[in-house]
Amino acid sequence: MANRIVEAAWGWTAGGALPLVVDASSCTLGIAEEVVPHLSEDNRELHQELTVVDSLVWAADELLPELRVVERTGSAVVHPTCSMRHLDDVAQLRALAAACADEVVVPDDARCCAFAGDRGMLHKELTDSATAKEATEVGGRPYDVYLSANRMCEIGMERATGHPYRSALVELERATRPPSR
Repeated sequence: MANRIVEAAWGWTAGGALPLVVDASSCTLGIAEEVVPHLSEDNRELHQELTVVDSLVWAADELLPELRVVERTGSAVVHPTCSMRHLDDVAQLRALAAACADEVVVPDDARCCAFAGDRGMLHKELTDSATAKEATEVGGRPYDVYLSANRMCEIGMERATGHPYRSALVELERATRPPSR
């Protein structure tokens, strides 16, 4: 599968001429780094020519400067995912949230939610244990929006906190949408 992904990405990016923008940080990490040991020698060469970019990074660096925010919210709490931390993309998550909200909070106890794809659905106790401190911190006050950037982590955090988490990209779209008439 690693080889198939790289071969497909090679086509999608016009032979590496365009960046491959990936919409979930865990998938970005997988394609950018974790597939490499499993590639054929030829596909390793193709992979070296690819520019794999997390959608948060693309939005913060390329899209945000061109957008006009028309409706900010008061406060946002963000959950940086494990992959975002590994890719060093937490600053971009904060930047997107800051474009949409007057106050951005990253909980001191924000750690891995342990949802891990389907693990959190099958073993609720993993996420309950991993998120206990962060959930307590988040529950200490209300926020206008609860943001992250990976749907499975958002589900895990929703279950842990009882609040509806959504993608920072969805919030950015809402904040930049012109008012309807």
